[in-house]
Amino acid sequence: MEIRRATERDGDAILSIYNGEVLTSTATLDLVPRTNEEQREWMSAHAGVYPVLVADRRRVVVGFASLSPYRPRPGYSTAVEDSVYVAADVRGEGVGRLLLEALLEAARSHGFHSVVGRISAEQEPSIKLHEACGFAMVGIEREVGRKFGRFIDVAIVQLLL
Repeated sequence: MEIRRATERDGDAILSIYNGEVLTSTATLDLVPRTNEEQREWMSAHAGVYPVLVADRRRVVVGFASLSPYRPRPGYSTAVEDSVYVAADVRGEGVGRLLLEALLEAARSHGFHSVVGRISAEQEPSIKLHEACGFAMVGIEREVGRKFGRFIDVAIVQLLL
């Protein structure tokens, strides 16, 4: 398996993985699948110091991870938010860990100090993945999301680099 920076050619595979989660899970609190145009814009916004990485298994993208600005104000410029998504058919095979470890290395190399994960509290495997990579649970935002007709708590995890 190769972990590499995403290219434009990976956009459809990333979109497929992401939209699957939009439609079936609380891994994202997006309610409407992204369009192709929105995906292109998202990929463009994740260039430079906010990369998108993909897990490439024999030329098939089986997961992706990204860094995003934590908050738009300049005082937050040394903090980033991470996202990790893995295709359903390869979960439990270590893909998420490979992606998150590579993403943390990218964050270090770009000089970020803090990485924050905002994870639906019912996504226990994602919380455990982050904790296994050194993140600490720093709080729970109670019922800040709503999806599938119910309120969703969001766990906040953080790693200081």
